[in-house]
Amino acid sequence: MSDPRLWDWETNEKRIDVEAWKSRFEWVEEFQASPDGERVAAVANIGEGEFTVCVNGEDWETPFEKIWNLRFTPDNRLAAIVSDAGEWTVAVDETPWENRFGYVWDMLWNPSGSAVAVCFQQDMTYGMAVEDKPWEETYQHITDPTISDDGAHTAATVQVTAASETDIDLFKQGIMSAALDGTVWDRNFVNVWGKRISPDGKRLAAEVRLSLYEYTIAVDGVPWEKTFQTVWEPCFHPTDGSIVAPVRVGGKWTLAKNGEIFWSGRYGQLWHVRFSPDGRKTAAIVSPKFGKWTVAVDDSPWSTRVDELLTDLCFSPDGNHIGAVAKNGGKWFVLVDDRLWSRPCDMVWQPVFNADGSCAAAKVEVEGKYGFLVNGRLLPFRAEAAWSPSFHPEGKRMLLRSVEEGTYVRRVLPITDVL
Repeated sequence: MSDPRLWDWETNEKRIDVEAWKSRFEWVEEFQASPDGERVAAVANIGEGEFTVCVNGEDWETPFEKIWNLRFTPDNRLAAIVSDAGEWTVAVDETPWENRFGYVWDMLWNPSGSAVAVCFQQDMTYGMAVEDKPWEETYQHITDPTISDDGAHTAATVQVTAASETDIDLFKQGIMSAALDGTVWDRNFVNVWGKRISPDGKRLAAEVRLSLYEYTIAVDGVPWEKTFQTVWEPCFHPTDGSIVAPVRVGGKWTLAKNGEIFWSGRYGQLWHVRFSPDGRKTAAIVSPKFGKWTVAVDDSPWSTRVDELLTDLCFSPDGNHIGAVAKNGGKWFVLVDDRLWSRPCDMVWQPVFNADGSCAAAKVEVEGKYGFLVNGRLLPFRAEAAWSPSFHPEGKRMLLRSVEEGTYVRRVLPITDVL
């Protein structure tokens, strides 16, 4: 069930013995847990060139020559790239796609998980396939795939002109373009990357290189009129359809909107642009001075600075809170609303918020074990494996998934107890 409201939020704890799996197989690979916490799975080797997937102790009925990139989608489907008889495809909940390819890679899906897509190679040409439907057109090279939020559209950078690695002059003229659902733009560029599909699936925006020294954003193959020293990935505004992108002007970075400078601030770096769900706020990771990183919200930088790295920027569902992962002084921290949580960690994953943003939680690694930080407090669970916490849509309960001493544990905790 993909709707979190329909998950089991009443059972406090469920356990599955996964230690016993090791004695049944030659080896067991990394565990994966479904978002609803009801299933735990892993790729397992059952013999020479023979693999299966073990799910809650039960094996897939049909083995494959190779299984890799096993993952649960956000809607709780279990997907993997598999090979059989020398051909590659995707298997979802044990059922392989009908189409077979020479090779498959870069499995991805839309935010809801309703559509799984991959890049494929067939007869030395390349394309994308989504939910077992390959592009009709294929190309000499493909890279940097993306999928629309509704899962109905895919796009990638494609090579449209044959060229050898040493043909510099042809490369300068432009041999790359972008394809949306397999249909290539009318114009070529020196390079294309950082693509985004509009929420309605009708437009494709991308970073493009016009020459060796000119960069801009192209929308449906048409570049912005202004060029820049370089650019980063464009973003579609969630409500008005405008396009913003970080751009470099005069040796400094700022934010542009529809080809015009949008933010007045100038930074040593600006990237990872995010909008609040209602589109009223725009945030980005910025470097106000060399070697220092923070978050800017509507062009106003936070006062907190970190000296190594800032990443995984995100808004709370209500749009009033912002979280990120920070590395400072050699340790990892959770950064929420301009404040570093006091607990240093060996590693931190992107924080998640409950509905009203009053509670934030993150998967962390501390002293070689995995655990959970909630509003800065380290919960008393130590695990060999763990997954990011989830909140009930109403925000009053949280779901934790972990593997502790050979047992997969699914816990539901009231927020009042956690805090």
